[in-house]
Amino acid sequence: MNKLLRRIYSVSFMLKKKSSIGEIPSTNDVYKTAIDMAWPSAMEAVLVSLVTSIDTMMVGKLGAGAIAAVGITNQPKFILLAFIFSLNIGVTAVVARRKGENNRKGANRCLRQAVFISLMFSAVLSIIGFVFARPLLLFVGAQEDVIEMAVTYFRIIAIGNFFTSVSLTINAAQRGSGNTKISMRTNIVANIINLIFNYFLINGYLGFPKLGIAGAGIATLIGNIVAFLMSIKSIRNKSGFLHISIKDNWKFDKFTVKSILNISSSSFVEQICIRIGFLMTTKLVASIGTVEFATHLICMNIVNLSFSFGNGLGIGASALVGQNLGAKRPDMSYIYSKTIQRIALTVGIILFCVFILGRHLLVELFTDEQSIISIGSKILIIIAFTSPIQTQAVVIAGTLRGAGDTKFVAFTSLISIGLVRPFTTWLFCYPLGFGILGAWFAFFTDQLLRFLINSIRFKTGKWAKIKI
Repeated sequence: MNKLLRRIYSVSFMLKKKSSIGEIPSTNDVYKTAIDMAWPSAMEAVLVSLVTSIDTMMVGKLGAGAIAAVGITNQPKFILLAFIFSLNIGVTAVVARRKGENNRKGANRCLRQAVFISLMFSAVLSIIGFVFARPLLLFVGAQEDVIEMAVTYFRIIAIGNFFTSVSLTINAAQRGSGNTKISMRTNIVANIINLIFNYFLINGYLGFPKLGIAGAGIATLIGNIVAFLMSIKSIRNKSGFLHISIKDNWKFDKFTVKSILNISSSSFVEQICIRIGFLMTTKLVASIGTVEFATHLICMNIVNLSFSFGNGLGIGASALVGQNLGAKRPDMSYIYSKTIQRIALTVGIILFCVFILGRHLLVELFTDEQSIISIGSKILIIIAFTSPIQTQAVVIAGTLRGAGDTKFVAFTSLISIGLVRPFTTWLFCYPLGFGILGAWFAFFTDQLLRFLINSIRFKTGKWAKIKI
């Protein structure tokens, strides 16, 4: 058994000796560096996911309609943020590469250009979201019984997207520089504040008005503003690797913007594929019924726990890969990625056990409606088997993005999320008659396909030769 574990987890088995460029640290040192880089991002992602779940639990007390109203806003919100998400992938990759090159000036130039772009685009996108809330929500499949609640909530969220966009861009740069703890602190504080105001504003405690879903939206907005202020403060410290000031040169820098957009453009295609795929899936599921859709949303909150672990680890992998490629050590980029993949596998196995053993209890945390609990516990069995695959798949995708190989990740997303997942959702839900369970069979198929395609790309090593 020890021999098997050593083959799986030991650094000496991760890379062929002829592929080594320089000295390889010990297994303990590699895991320590990987964990030091990845744990803040993983912890941040998990805590944000937990807060989102608690948020849904609080709204869930208002009924299945309220859960559906809040849940239906997710896809249009993420569609509006798609450009910002893709911009930030480029920012992380460029800053990480400049960090590896020990080029502080270049990293800060990248941050200034990215913040300016984020400010401009987020302002426009927030206005679009506020003005066109109703048609956007009707387009994604909002039913008549939830549309009014959904519009109220979404308009408040659209305002908050402006603050969220800028803080996300700053935090993306901080992660690229290796400072993952700043982003963790920002999100933890902001989300705790969100929960506190949820408590006061949804049900009207301690003299606060009882605002229901609108209260949940306002609480989120307050949290967004706090995150924005904390992010701004993090880049005002002159001793930090990243520091910008109003007095700096904010002129358009063609070379820097081109470096960011070379990566971000492919990521934008990926985001669009993801959003279109999720949008089509959401419409297919929403048309099954309000109770089924509410069950789906609860299970999405739970599966986000698995995704959050993987995503947080993937962010750490992205930063380490980018920094080591900048330092001309592709061998160490490969080793750190493999190390974090092993950590992700371990986390996925633990989550498998949690989801199988606690499936009824987990759904009961969100609702006491027996029909939802019955369906949700069956879905969690599918989620359990998906978790070890999903956590590793997200880390591999993070590796490719950190190296600047965003075109391949975008291609994978187009095939898997944009085409395969909507088709298999329709196939399993309707012609094959599995109903809501069919959407989750499609989810498993999507995750497995992405894992296999990106794993093959990772093994070729072509990602390590991309220049930024």
